[in-house]
Amino acid sequence: MDQKILSLAGEKTADKLQELLQAVKEDDLANLLQNQAVKGKAAGALLRAIFKGSPCSEEAGALRRLKIYVRSIQLVESGDLQKEVASEILGLLMVEVHNFPGSLLVELASEFVSVIKEGRLKNGKSLELLPIILTTLAAKKENVAYGKGELSGEECKKQLINTLCSGRWDRQYVIQLTSMFKDVPLAAEEVEFVTEKVLRMFSKLNLQEIPPLVYQLLVFSSKGNRKKALEGIITFFNELDKQHNEEQSGDELLDRVTVPAGELRHVEGTVILHIVFAIKLDCELGRELLKHFKTGQQGDFSNNTCPFSIALLLSITRIQRFEEQVFDLLKASIIKSFKDLQLLQGSKFLQNLVPHRSCVSTLILEVVKNSVHSWDHVTQGLVELGFILMDSYGPKKILDGKAIEASSCLSKKPTQHACKLGADILLETFKIHEMIRQEILEQVFNRVVTRASSPISHFLDLLSNIIMYAPLVLQSCSAKVTETFDYLSFLPLQTVQGLLKAVQPLLKVSMSVRDSLILVLRKAMFASQLDARKAAVAGFLLLLKNFKVLGSLSSSQCSQSIGASQVHVDVHSRYNSVANETFCLEIMDSLRRCLGQQADVRLILYEGFYDVLRRNSQLANSIMQTLLSQLKQYYEPKPDVLPPLKLEACILTQGDRICLQEPLDYLLCCVQHCLAWCKSKVMPPQQEKEEEEEGVYQDLEDLLESITSRMIKSELEDFELDKSADFSQSTGVGIKNNICASLVMGVCEVLIEYNFSISNFSKNKFEEVLSLFMCYKKLSDILNEKAGKGKTKVANKTNDSFLSMKFVSDLLTALFRDSAQSHEESLSVLRSNNEFMRYAVSVALQKVQQLKETGHVSGPDGQNPEKIFQNLCDITRVLIWRYTSIPTSVEDSGKKEKGKSISLLCLEGLQKIFSAVQQFFQPKIQHFLRALDATGEEGEEVEGSVTHRAAFQIRQFQRSLLNLLSSQEEDFNGKEALLLVTVLSNLSKLLEPSSPQFVQMLSWTSKICKENSQEDASFCKGLMNLLFSLHVLYKSPVILLRDLSQDIHGHLGDIDEDVEMEKTNHFAMVNLRTAAPTVCLLVLSQAEKVLEEVDWLITKLKGQVSQEMLSEEASSQATLPNHPIEKAIIMQLGTLLTFFHELVQTALPSGSCVDILLKDLCKMYTILTALVRYNKRSQSLKYTGEKKKGKTAAVATAMARVLRETKPIPNLIFAIEQYEKFLIHLSKKSKVNLMQHMKLSTSRDFKIKGNILDMVLREEEDDDDDDDDDEGTASEHEGQNKEPAKKRRKK
Repeated sequence: MDQKILSLAGEKTADKLQELLQAVKEDDLANLLQNQAVKGKAAGALLRAIFKGSPCSEEAGALRRLKIYVRSIQLVESGDLQKEVASEILGLLMVEVHNFPGSLLVELASEFVSVIKEGRLKNGKSLELLPIILTTLAAKKENVAYGKGELSGEECKKQLINTLCSGRWDRQYVIQLTSMFKDVPLAAEEVEFVTEKVLRMFSKLNLQEIPPLVYQLLVFSSKGNRKKALEGIITFFNELDKQHNEEQSGDELLDRVTVPAGELRHVEGTVILHIVFAIKLDCELGRELLKHFKTGQQGDFSNNTCPFSIALLLSITRIQRFEEQVFDLLKASIIKSFKDLQLLQGSKFLQNLVPHRSCVSTLILEVVKNSVHSWDHVTQGLVELGFILMDSYGPKKILDGKAIEASSCLSKKPTQHACKLGADILLETFKIHEMIRQEILEQVFNRVVTRASSPISHFLDLLSNIIMYAPLVLQSCSAKVTETFDYLSFLPLQTVQGLLKAVQPLLKVSMSVRDSLILVLRKAMFASQLDARKAAVAGFLLLLKNFKVLGSLSSSQCSQSIGASQVHVDVHSRYNSVANETFCLEIMDSLRRCLGQQADVRLILYEGFYDVLRRNSQLANSIMQTLLSQLKQYYEPKPDVLPPLKLEACILTQGDRICLQEPLDYLLCCVQHCLAWCKSKVMPPQQEKEEEEEGVYQDLEDLLESITSRMIKSELEDFELDKSADFSQSTGVGIKNNICASLVMGVCEVLIEYNFSISNFSKNKFEEVLSLFMCYKKLSDILNEKAGKGKTKVANKTNDSFLSMKFVSDLLTALFRDSAQSHEESLSVLRSNNEFMRYAVSVALQKVQQLKETGHVSGPDGQNPEKIFQNLCDITRVLIWRYTSIPTSVEDSGKKEKGKSISLLCLEGLQKIFSAVQQFFQPKIQHFLRALDATGEEGEEVEGSVTHRAAFQIRQFQRSLLNLLSSQEEDFNGKEALLLVTVLSNLSKLLEPSSPQFVQMLSWTSKICKENSQEDASFCKGLMNLLFSLHVLYKSPVILLRDLSQDIHGHLGDIDEDVEMEKTNHFAMVNLRTAAPTVCLLVLSQAEKVLEEVDWLITKLKGQVSQEMLSEEASSQATLPNHPIEKAIIMQLGTLLTFFHELVQTALPSGSCVDILLKDLCKMYTILTALVRYNKRSQSLKYTGEKKKGKTAAVATAMARVLRETKPIPNLIFAIEQYEKFLIHLSKKSKVNLMQHMKLSTSRDFKIKGNILDMVLREEEDDDDDDDDDEGTASEHEGQNKEPAKKRRKK
């Protein structure tokens, strides 16, 4: 039969073939075809012959053709055929589609759809035909019967696709189906159907099947709807990540939740690669992606971003045209996120409305963590982002050249958070990815070298952390390190010290690096630049500190751990120690040569010896010998010669230039500290070297003893520094005398500390201490007096005190708290001298001030945070006791002396200490407060929280302030009151805002403001600031602002003189002296903050609306949750309107108050306009409209009042008109009359009438003098407070 058909098919005409086929039953024909195909015989030729003999022009032929076609499809799908046969049949079927009439095409397509929906596909091969069938159907012009009616081919195709997308798809054919749709021409609506269907299928597939599906979806998205596809992919992975993190079960995604994290990350990585590849081919996709993130950024970054989307953005940076845009977007998003966080932390009002979200740092660091799963395409972006953040937001240079210290306190600025995030990204990436380490290190070193002029402490910290993590890894990069060393002599001293400290663990494991460093330092020692020599000394001292000689004391007595714990080499083995000793003695030789160099170089040496000695006690003999021989050069050996020191030799005169050659005071200070340390630590255990060392120590002690006794005997005339001496900075003699005076004062201080520390509370020693102090005091008085008379205040700049912080703490404790009977007599010598007591407290103040400014103090252990903290605790304990037990009032009434009283100095010290502790020792606050508890009972006190302890301290200072406020008017000390308020502000930051103690503090402050009327403006400002800072953490301060504005209005009177004001008296603190400008400027700045918060909320709502509009059905449901936010915004603005209404009608003095009021009003209208533009629903608008009645009238009055101060007016007028314009639009849209309380603005055209202007100006000149008296407040603008003229015009 098959032969017959084939032979007839070879003839020219098909008539006989048709007859033959009509005679055969269709089923037999189909079976014949099936048998031939399965056997692999000429199935293609047979099929071609059957189609030739079944023309579509005849109905029977068309039906036969359809039957055979369907059977062929089934054959291909069955999987029984050989590959070549199946391909041949498929090819034939594709060619034949175009010959089918429309009705049969519909049947064919419907058959396909039902097969897919019912899951009857076997291998999906036949799906290649469906696009051709649908395309041919769509091209048919005539109407086709479909269902019960007739539709065009295009409509039929649309219906079929709709049916297909709404049906069930078998999991294993999803990818093939998606791929198939890319070959079908689709309208936008159909593209959307398909995209949504594919996205819905994501959750039904296995994890491994998702990347190929994403690829097919992205290829398909070139037809349109790219945005939807991208958003769907990102949302899916975001959800998956969340579920993976929470490890929830019982969910439809259960099968993927239980997969290991690694597999999920690998899939995400592959998907990201697919997306990046698709963007390279289709730039529109990239633009859509950026647009998606930008709209998300307007709303809430953390809500719209997840680790997956950040990783995707970072991968896109590899495409050059998007690189800059992506980094700008990420940078802006990160800084915005930190700013939002800061805004939220500072306002209880916002915290109640906006839920807390995850921080952007967490998300980005999670990306770093995930990138370990071979996300190589993300790592480069991460490194670049880290450096961009560190470069953009690192510490900035300020005027005096110091970098702004990035404090370790919690209230960092958003920029500091961003810089820290950059450093964290780089450090974590360095730990995870070996291949990128070299690049990170190179970039860091390059910045350290090339940015010498700008602060680079953040890069040095990063470098230090990297090296601490893996010093051995750096051996491979040692070439880069040694290259950096070559630039040491050109870098500033601070950078050199930071850099060497950072690379120090590396020096322990790499001999070559160490040797190259020593070569560089030796060269630098003889460089022509002073900075290079200073750097060399600093470098050598650092080496001495860190290379221990055998037998040195353990490093537990050192201030910093050496970081050798990560070094898997025993650097303290016997051989190393011997080598180290030779090495260290060699360095000591080099350093001795520095003693002939400039004062600055010697000074670094003297400051560093003590630390070297503590870390490397075996060098004691060498160091002490060096110091002794140096000191002898300036010591007068004859016991009866006065003075005992050769000051002339310390000063160098080169022509006209006179400068210090030997910082003798620093030398003596170094000798004293090293001697004290050696006697306490080194001498007792080591007997064999005793004689030699003992000799050096004895010589030094005798020397110091002799200097002390002869300094006491010396008069100022002996130093040629009496009152008649010249101290001007313009003459050579004056400069020389100034240098000598500071040396003598320094020596006195050093000897005071030395004699006190060896005194063992002997009365004679204390008398010597006092005599030394009197010498210091006389010189200090002369210098201050001369500086006061002279034009310049140079000499008045106090030098750092030479007393160490530990000594200051011991001295204060002895003076104020030592109650031992045996010490009483000797201490009374010092206690009887009030000047000495005041000096002790003022040095403590100076030390704390130094800590606040630089983060460390001068003197031994000044760089060691542990010791500084301990000393701070001891000093604070004494100062609190002294201030609370002897109040200023008691002390002042006793004797009137010039200068501050000791109690006031103590209070000033406490204020500085509380702020320094919060700045540098935030994590240790609890230890600090515990140390202040005078009880010392560890028992039940230990578990007291920070809030409890802080509240206890607050109560002490509250009592002091109440006592001060209840004193007589003339006894009120404004300075002390302000200090007390500052101390209370600092302590109140430690209270937990949700605690009862916080509420108590707020109500107490509020009570003080309400009941006390003080005219001291700075005290009033401090107290009001405290009230507001507490109030914003409890609830919004708008009601407070309204009450204060009424008080200001009552005290200053109305702009209309005929209006009689009834005075409200909410806050007694507001009075005629403080109302303006003090309180007025304060409330305006607070109102501005509230407006900022409202503006932020409106922007947030707008962002949400723009996202909701993307999906219509979501927007109808999602409008409800915003209701509380809208209500809160309207309540805030309503109360603020009342506040501005009061101030606008107040007779404020011209100047800053009026300027800022107008600026804030302008802001208010801009925000009202923004709210009106946002609003879509009339319910809330009725409410808004009522809240705003009478407002414009009030502003018109304000404008009449400040007509001449034209600068802020045009902006305000524009803002008002914009507001009215949008209100009218909204009235029409919402069918609610929102303009019922508004008076529309009139035309603003005007003409200046010269004659009237002259007349008015003349009147104003006549009234000028009366004007100032009427106002009762000093003018802040040049001659601009001339109200009456305006008022006359108004009437």
